[in-house]
Amino acid sequence: MKAAVVNVLGQAPQFQDFADPIAAAGVAVVQMRAAGLHPIVKSIASGQHYSSAGQVPAIPGLDGVGVLEDGSLTYCLAANRTRGTMAELTASVRASCVPLPEGLDPIQAAAIANPGMSAWLSLKSRAALAAGETVLVNGATGVAGQLAVQAARYLGAGKVIATGRNAEVLGRLGADAIVPLTNDDAEVSAALAAQAEEGIDVIIDYLWGHPTELLLVALAKAFRPEGSKRLRLVEVGESAGKTIALPGAVLRSIDLTMCGSGFGSVPLAEIMQAIPTLFSLAADGHLKVAVEPVPLEKVEEAWTQVEKGKRIVFTI
Repeated sequence: MKAAVVNVLGQAPQFQDFADPIAAAGVAVVQMRAAGLHPIVKSIASGQHYSSAGQVPAIPGLDGVGVLEDGSLTYCLAANRTRGTMAELTASVRASCVPLPEGLDPIQAAAIANPGMSAWLSLKSRAALAAGETVLVNGATGVAGQLAVQAARYLGAGKVIATGRNAEVLGRLGADAIVPLTNDDAEVSAALAAQAEEGIDVIIDYLWGHPTELLLVALAKAFRPEGSKRLRLVEVGESAGKTIALPGAVLRSIDLTMCGSGFGSVPLAEIMQAIPTLFSLAADGHLKVAVEPVPLEKVEEAWTQVEKGKRIVFTI
């Protein structure tokens, strides 16, 4: 079969021949149709992600949409770390295969599942968002951030605040308030402090790094001596930096609870249980992402592209 193959950690995959997967008890061989190029896929393929096996040669890709032996379309996860979904064929545990609802485009499903799970579980499970609460999505112009804004709306958030560097995407998110991160630090801090004074209940953070440092300090400066309500911050991504400086004053001035959302912090069973809900919402038009379909044979060229509000999906 043909597949995208990582031969050297840190380098883009090559489109080349690779041995076919073999079916086994409880494992199906799926004819792949679409696989999303999610940031986590790049991180794992480079050997930098905490879940990476660091083995080469390897086929990247965590998930995707393909066809089972009976001709039905299915969302599937790769059953083997070194044999991902960016190939003509992949092996997938049958119990983890999820049928696509009628009306959901396979390419849209491949694009939405991974970032959609991130947004949905961060809000519903990790933050336990209640109707009427205020949500700030830090890094809302990426694909996952856009879905977090949509999911927050669907779950009944009373107010949604969006931050990001892509002014065009920020302007069309439909958030109640936006904070452009392209301004200087003083302007960003002032804008964040103004929102903090009005009250924030949940932060879904896709950035970490310096933008999150500015946000936490702004929250601390907006404290009320009579006491503040509980604030939950869910760390999901680190596109702006892997670490932050956390002044002790932040923890003393805010009733802050911090947790992460990702593989390890959320059980795989809970992740898989969310997929049918996500697909149903997507089929009904409640969740949607912009997609850039790319033939798998162009994987080397597309691999190094910077995502700008669209999710690359390899078509096979």
